[in-house]
Amino acid sequence: MELATQETGESELVAAVLNKDRKATAEIVARYGGALHGYLCRRLMPRHDLVDDLFQQVFLEAWQCLHRFRQESGLKAWLLAIARHKVQDHYRCRLRECDWDENTPEPAADSDLVLDLETQQQRQRIWTLLEEMPEEPRTLLLWRYWEGQSAEHMAAATGKTVKAVERALARARDQFRAKWNSETRHG
Repeated sequence: MELATQETGESELVAAVLNKDRKATAEIVARYGGALHGYLCRRLMPRHDLVDDLFQQVFLEAWQCLHRFRQESGLKAWLLAIARHKVQDHYRCRLRECDWDENTPEPAADSDLVLDLETQQQRQRIWTLLEEMPEEPRTLLLWRYWEGQSAEHMAAATGKTVKAVERALARARDQFRAKWNSETRHG
């Protein structure tokens, strides 16, 4: 069976991989690896060092579960769904390891973290500031605002209380805001 052409359908590729055809495996990685890698880069920014590891984990899980692929939404969508779950697992694991003190006082004045992301310059500034932050507050902010997870979901996923997550998020927002304001005054 010749699998090196783009015309080969997904069902044929899946069947060939299930029959241990290495060319079919390489074809799937070649077809969908770029989109998957780009997705992981955007979701794990600025931690590009994690992308290759999660990329491998996605394909490993895909190969292990390929017999359950129902071909309803397409192979690319299925792989991206696995990647989305791997990213969520990453955030969940990282934040489970954190020790949050629920007894620390709430930060002063809860103003929303409103940043205009319309310009590329501001986006770059945001990512630069996030890269400079310690891992725990950066991970919290990315999971909450980039991934759009609620404090309730984050608490349930990490085994923390909602109150602990909300306070940790408030501290993370305050750290980010302080860096933002400091850069504004000095930049």
